[in-house]
Amino acid sequence: MSLRVAIVGMGNIGNVHARVYSQHPDAELVAVCDIIQEKSDKAAEDYGCQGFYSVEEMLNSNVEFDAVSVTTAGVENGGDHYEPTMQLLRAGYPVLGEKPISNEIDKAAEMVAFAKEQGIRYGVNLNHRFTPAAAKAKGWVLEGRLGEINMIDMTMWINNPNESAPHFHMRALHPHSFDVMRYFAQSEVAKVQAFFKKGKGRTIWSNVQVNVLYENGIIGHLRGSYEGNFGAAGTYGLETLDVVGSEGRFVLRDACEELTYYPRYDKDIETFENLGGMTHFSQTFNSRLSRWVEQNIEQVAPEDVDASGLDALKSQQVIEAAIESWETGKVIEL
Repeated sequence: MSLRVAIVGMGNIGNVHARVYSQHPDAELVAVCDIIQEKSDKAAEDYGCQGFYSVEEMLNSNVEFDAVSVTTAGVENGGDHYEPTMQLLRAGYPVLGEKPISNEIDKAAEMVAFAKEQGIRYGVNLNHRFTPAAAKAKGWVLEGRLGEINMIDMTMWINNPNESAPHFHMRALHPHSFDVMRYFAQSEVAKVQAFFKKGKGRTIWSNVQVNVLYENGIIGHLRGSYEGNFGAAGTYGLETLDVVGSEGRFVLRDACEELTYYPRYDKDIETFENLGGMTHFSQTFNSRLSRWVEQNIEQVAPEDVDASGLDALKSQQVIEAAIESWETGKVIEL
């Protein structure tokens, strides 16, 4: 079976999705849609499929599809997700949205609740966890190799000069951070405390440090910035995840490039580079979208979708709690 896919929003990320689907052996890109006609026309020509200028037009056409990527942008990269997602969910189509799920919690919650009520698969492109290195590290956690986990520390930073909104950095980048942390903590966040700083010459809060307490007692910390990627061409960049347990610790660098296990009572460390042949973060789009294709072909239950809308909502709730903590000077309970 081949999954027939449509894409709504043909900016940079929409074209990334399109290239992955076009090259996937079990997917067929049959439609693209963008309210900017030139973008839709170009994508339709580039990928040899039908182009549309609105979701309504696409839904009323004779083009048949099985699932849709919603890769629209908007305020803080998530402002335009709600309307097309709800249109597609109302029409009964599984949706893979881009992060952030929404920069408005009530709209994010509505999308998740409606998909659950209708029994429709709804996922979000939280692609940082879709790497062979992350899978191996998760296996260590599940088999108890780290013992009881005590701390999770995440650093995620990139260079981004965008000044579009005061909390653009937090809302647009860190859905990934908190999702990866939650993936390994295997618990929900109970309390949040955050501190923000504007970078030199910046008008937005471009640096952040967040402390979190998980319900299972794990303590976590995020250091994030839009002033990052240090070294020539970002040599020392993107992210570092450090998970520390009673029996061992692992460090995962740049999502997929290097995974190291440090036993607590032994000097023999284990290091793995480029597991599964994955050498760069950009390849995570392929692994995440491939999983979405696979799960739709298998017709998994909506609650079994990896990196679901609910997962994305959980991350966004932590983000909003961090902003509230900074604005009120309080520790926020979730």
